[in-house]
Amino acid sequence: MFKKKRNFWKEKKLAKDIDPDEIFLDSSNLPKFDINQFEGRLEKPIGKRTIIFLAAFFVLVALIFSSRIWYLQIAKGEAYLQRSEDNNLKNLIQFPERGIIYDRNDVELVWNIPNEENPDFPKREYTNKSGLSHLLGFVNYPKQDSLGRYYEYNIVGEDGVEKKFDSKIGGVNGLKIIEVDVFGEILSESTARKAGNGKDLKLSVDHRIQNKLYNLIKETAIEIGFQGGAGVIMDVNSGEILAITSYPEFDSQIVTDGDNTEIISDYNNDSRKPFLNRAVSGLYTPGSIIKPFIALAALNEDIIPPSKEILSTGSLAVPNPYNPEEETIYRDWKAHGWVDMREAIAVSSNVYFYTVGGGHDNQNGLGITKIEKYLKEFGFEKETNINLSQEAKGLVPNPRWKKEIFDDDWRLGDTYITAIGQFGFQITPIQAARNTAFIANSGKLIEPNVLKIKNPKVEKKVNIDKEKFEIVQGGMRSAVIKGTANSLNFPYVKIAAKTGTAEIGAAKESVNSWIIGYFPYENPRFSFAVVLERRQSSNPIGALFVMTNLIDWMHINTPEYLENNTNI
Repeated sequence: MFKKKRNFWKEKKLAKDIDPDEIFLDSSNLPKFDINQFEGRLEKPIGKRTIIFLAAFFVLVALIFSSRIWYLQIAKGEAYLQRSEDNNLKNLIQFPERGIIYDRNDVELVWNIPNEENPDFPKREYTNKSGLSHLLGFVNYPKQDSLGRYYEYNIVGEDGVEKKFDSKIGGVNGLKIIEVDVFGEILSESTARKAGNGKDLKLSVDHRIQNKLYNLIKETAIEIGFQGGAGVIMDVNSGEILAITSYPEFDSQIVTDGDNTEIISDYNNDSRKPFLNRAVSGLYTPGSIIKPFIALAALNEDIIPPSKEILSTGSLAVPNPYNPEEETIYRDWKAHGWVDMREAIAVSSNVYFYTVGGGHDNQNGLGITKIEKYLKEFGFEKETNINLSQEAKGLVPNPRWKKEIFDDDWRLGDTYITAIGQFGFQITPIQAARNTAFIANSGKLIEPNVLKIKNPKVEKKVNIDKEKFEIVQGGMRSAVIKGTANSLNFPYVKIAAKTGTAEIGAAKESVNSWIIGYFPYENPRFSFAVVLERRQSSNPIGALFVMTNLIDWMHINTPEYLENNTNI
């Protein structure tokens, strides 16, 4: 039995091992078989597992291929597109060198240095001397997107002479075309347009005087309690600006670099407005510095002989238009006694100029119409056309202005107050300096210029006799010899000047301190104007102190400007 069983399994095994599908046919078994018809082995049918395996394999391959396509076209599509574009031709901007800015003595104030962060264009480097930022301004650099492509293509001047003369000092961008392969290797390059470097700029300012003037204004303002200030020194014959500065100021380097966002934010949030160029854009009540101009107008209209004296008892009383039985009192800052025109300018008598401006008792006055006419003719309420941006033009009060602002009629008292530089009167420091030059040069309104120039531009010549100018000039000289500007009475240079203290605010709680003048007196070369703004005081030291110390400093450090010699 067991033998039979073993034979069964043996047979079973043989039956399995010798599958009919695996029998080979050969010529010995079939002598008549045509060997040319022999095809080989008989194939088994494909199994189910094999089909499943193959299907899974092809699905996996499809998934891998799809994911690769997604990666190339979606995830990295933009990058490869850019690379593809770069495989051919690439346009590169060639940035020019911006022009160097010098002072009148060829001292560099702004220049260029290599840019470590972006070698495509040079960085602007500004002098660390204070007092120059409003004059020089700042620039904005070209800007790039996340892929390094430029969407702003120029270094742009945004303030000061960087902005005003941008077309001259900025230069012209060039263009280079390069051919690269897929690996970024340069195959060839050519210049389609050569970059044109900007032209250098020579300013008329002396950076030494500008720096000293600024520091004196800053130190005085901090010590005495002013909020800000400005100063201008101008050639009375050419209009060249020797110094023009504004306090507080910003730092041109910090604003240009743009990295220190905290300091820039402080600039923007500072109530004193450090970005405001007070010298050309600041509007201030002038106070008594307007009196020499009122005197000149009165002389030209034959309102009063220069030798006629008017009594200043410390005040002037006129009937109240609403109650004739009562008087309105217009006060002087002190009783001056009998003063003629020169003396009135020297001691700054309010009563004298109330009378000359509006009339009193038997003395006729100019009246507001003529006051407005002459002050505008002398250069007030209009731009000086200095080649700096955002110049303000100021305001001369008049009946139309009062009606529009206050809906009220003009009165005699308004004329009085206007004649001493109050009541809404607004001027800029550059106007004050230019119009003082007009007195110094006897009637020429010169256009101020921050560049060294050969041919000054005379806006107009006012037709007033030189003798009348000499009377006013003499009054301003007397102010230095024995009047309100006595601290400017130096032995080494003769100066003519006029001080001013302007009350501001509805309650007159603050004052502006002014000084205007020119030097040398015998042969006028330079006019000046300094203002310190908003101090809680009725009689501050202020602007006169600044100018006194500046002239003393110039005597030691820059004496050439105080001499009668004009070859500078």
